[in-house]
Amino acid sequence: MVAVASATRAEQWRMQLRDGRSTIKQAFLSGTSIRTILTRNRQLVDGVLSEVWQSLDLPISAALVAVGGYGRNELFPHSDVDLLILLDHPALPEEQVAIEQIVSLFWDIGLEVGPSVRTLDECLEESERDLTILTNLLESRFLCGNQSLYQLFQQRFTQQLDTRAFFEGKLLEQDQRHARFNDSAYQLEPNIKESPGGLRDLHNLRWLTQAAGIGANWHDLVLAGLLSSSELRQIQTLERFLFDLRARLHYLAGRREDRLLFDYQQSLAEQYQIRATTTRRASEILMQRYYRSVKIVAQMRDILLPSLRARIFGNNQLPVIALNPRFQIRDNLLKVIDDNLFERQPDAIFESFILLQQHPELTGMSASTLRALWRARHRINAEFRRDPVNQTQFMQILRAPQTITRTLRNMNHYGILGRYIPAFGRIVGQMQHDLYHIYTVDEHILTVLRNLRRLTIPELAHEHPLASRLISGFAHPELLYLAALFHDIAKGRGGDHSTLGMVDARRFCRQHGLSKSDTELVVWLVGEHLSFSATAQKQDLSDPDVITRFTQRIPDERHLIALYLLTTCDIRGTSPSVWNAWKAKLLEDLFYASRRRLSGETNLHSGIDKTKTEASRLLRLYGLSPHTEDALWVNLADSYFLRHEPQEIAWHSRHLWHRVSSPLAVVRARLSPIGEGVQVLIYAPDEPTLFAQICAFFEAINYTIVDARIHTTRNNYALDSFLILDKHQREIAYRDFLSYIEHELALLLNTHAQLKTATRGRVSRHLKHFPINAEVSLRPDENGKLYTLNLVAGDRPGLLFAIAQILYQHNISLYAAKISTLGERAEDTFMIQGEALNQPHARLQLETDLLKVLNL
Repeated sequence: MVAVASATRAEQWRMQLRDGRSTIKQAFLSGTSIRTILTRNRQLVDGVLSEVWQSLDLPISAALVAVGGYGRNELFPHSDVDLLILLDHPALPEEQVAIEQIVSLFWDIGLEVGPSVRTLDECLEESERDLTILTNLLESRFLCGNQSLYQLFQQRFTQQLDTRAFFEGKLLEQDQRHARFNDSAYQLEPNIKESPGGLRDLHNLRWLTQAAGIGANWHDLVLAGLLSSSELRQIQTLERFLFDLRARLHYLAGRREDRLLFDYQQSLAEQYQIRATTTRRASEILMQRYYRSVKIVAQMRDILLPSLRARIFGNNQLPVIALNPRFQIRDNLLKVIDDNLFERQPDAIFESFILLQQHPELTGMSASTLRALWRARHRINAEFRRDPVNQTQFMQILRAPQTITRTLRNMNHYGILGRYIPAFGRIVGQMQHDLYHIYTVDEHILTVLRNLRRLTIPELAHEHPLASRLISGFAHPELLYLAALFHDIAKGRGGDHSTLGMVDARRFCRQHGLSKSDTELVVWLVGEHLSFSATAQKQDLSDPDVITRFTQRIPDERHLIALYLLTTCDIRGTSPSVWNAWKAKLLEDLFYASRRRLSGETNLHSGIDKTKTEASRLLRLYGLSPHTEDALWVNLADSYFLRHEPQEIAWHSRHLWHRVSSPLAVVRARLSPIGEGVQVLIYAPDEPTLFAQICAFFEAINYTIVDARIHTTRNNYALDSFLILDKHQREIAYRDFLSYIEHELALLLNTHAQLKTATRGRVSRHLKHFPINAEVSLRPDENGKLYTLNLVAGDRPGLLFAIAQILYQHNISLYAAKISTLGERAEDTFMIQGEALNQPHARLQLETDLLKVLNL
């Protein structure tokens, strides 16, 4: 009978929890405040736990204690229920059985508990060794059982707590946690709880204030003089928003989920009744609200932590050094002498950042200075922006010899930069789900500026030798920094952001007294900032007409250098995975070709003769007799020598001079001279399916083609050169791998294996929730000899092979290909030729068939 009764009670508790949670969920979705929901969740679980505890024969001396988030009354829909069973002595065997029974019963009735069983002494010992346990116990709350034991525990725990060690430990823990997220709150799928600026940062502040004896809630900080009433309201608003967002995320996921995954962003935006605009998705607007909220949390965190440190540790009593009548150095921090300085004299705002630049020994601003800066940020208005003193100071910040990036990041962090440049303020926290930018627009802009600054550091010149050399001789590099600040500033407005950004840049430059020529350079860079990469990555750089058309956009070599530098840093600032050695080489090739054209070099045949001479010289180094290469070269058109460098021609010739009429395919592979990837030479009797077969092989070994140069010789052979990159950047034994490519690919081509059927590979979650509208553009080149085919689509396994099959089905020959993958966005360019391209209806059918494949 006892067992039956127990089972009946367990079912009653299970239904009580289920029905109670369902009622609470409906109340929440109907508009009940998040604070009320958290309280009702906690009360529901408190009541069930107490009933269960009292129904079993547990040690009379034991106590049931809520700890962690449950202890601080923050019980989210699917959060763990953290519990401590507190004992006054080690559990006897029969007591241990009872404890195991109650923990098992908690799980049986539907409570996801995180239980720990410790004596009072064990709690104190463990908390001394483990900061996480110490933090959990700091938030303990009595539920039921022996209340006297709990009160004794609280007394001894408080006496033992080392506040200073706890403070240092929690700051170190915070730094380590932030590092796991690359010290950025602006992740594509941020963790509401753990990311910088998230709930854990708010928890950290409350733990520290509680440990310092100030109190456990935000009102106590006001009473202690560490928060103003307006700051209290703001931090409570931010906390409510993050609480509400986390609860909605739990309900949507049906489990404990603290990551704002792509799967839920659109649904959450709908719950907040956010509507898409003509230029932005609803999810992007929601995420901007989130990013701006956690940014303010981080600002307030950075203001409060120095105040708490001073309260806990006291001042170091280092000598106070007066910098000028308005500022001093106290404890290696910049401090305003009058806390109302920024309100009374707003021009001191920029002066504070200039002083930090001029005194690198300073570790930052004091708590009072940060708070004064925070409270006075509203003084940065139209009048402030028109003030010549402030305009001069801002340009002084950009022209400083050091810490420009750190200064602008701090100005952005504290909301100063966005107020001084309102257009910048509009893109703060704005994420665009374009599948290759992984930063918000403001973070991307500042990353580009950081990349430019890194080029000026001699110790880092080995990273990008050409760019570092060019920027070292560039007069007024602050013009490059201004171009970086404005190049994407018009994102999200609709229309061409480059054109709109030019207007903002011109206005800023005129207001700040830049000369006509300097203004023209900055505005031109903003307008042209996409043209260099588009030409380098999508057009045939061996075509003199391509270089001619591009250089017609370039006024002079200074503009070319500036555009190359900005483009290099812009591409590297989108995502760490986007930049590679091949893109670097493309940009360098375009830069050198354009500089030669700007200098007046136009003799096509002179360039070919130089290439042949250098290739011949290299062949002699390999012991080949003079003119040995002629047997191969006589079958190669001038276009071949225009499209390949001398060392590559020598490599081809060394392997092919004695195989010019080989009936079998010749495949050779080597590590790419550019320092990344594998270069593959294929020489085989030409046939329509050749390119598709090659694509299928590289896809099968998980390598992607980034460059394909297709040449049909006069004796009807295909002489193709590919650069391939490992999709997964694996560590492999390259010697064995190169041999594998040579053997297996030659075997495939020589046995004329049947083409595989193009299949749709699995797309990423990002691409699933933010699909790319496929684009197909087909146009003839300037000479009418070739057509340029531009394709844009979401990348997926098998995509290139599927495209190759369509070209084969339409009897289209490939002349060259540039495969560009930007994150998960494929932007591929093919130079093609074929009879079908001369017929309008055939071109339309080709475009239609390609769109079907891209949209699979």
